[in-house]
Amino acid sequence: MTTVQRNKTIFFTDIQQVLKCDIFLFVLDGRVPDEGACFELGIAYTQKFLSESSKQILGLHTDIRASFLDSKLNAMIEEPFHAIFSSPKDLFIFLLE
Repeated sequence: MTTVQRNKTIFFTDIQQVLKCDIFLFVLDGRVPDEGACFELGIAYTQKFLSESSKQILGLHTDIRASFLDSKLNAMIEEPFHAIFSSPKDLFIFLLE
């Protein structure tokens, strides 16, 4: 398999999985959110918005290094989330409810 073929396979498989999932979880830690995960977030949110699906878009942000105008995230990243959790424990509790 060539690099181009591999990249296409990864790209289309990733999109299919984002569209199939019931819960989209984005780990937001790091200086800035991962570019690929931001793309996936856009796909998940567009699907949820256009189809009015019940897909839950959740974030986990335990890294306090980044800040943007009294918020940890840029508004274009923060807005699509149903909820953003600051600890894995809080996320697990939410998922068990």
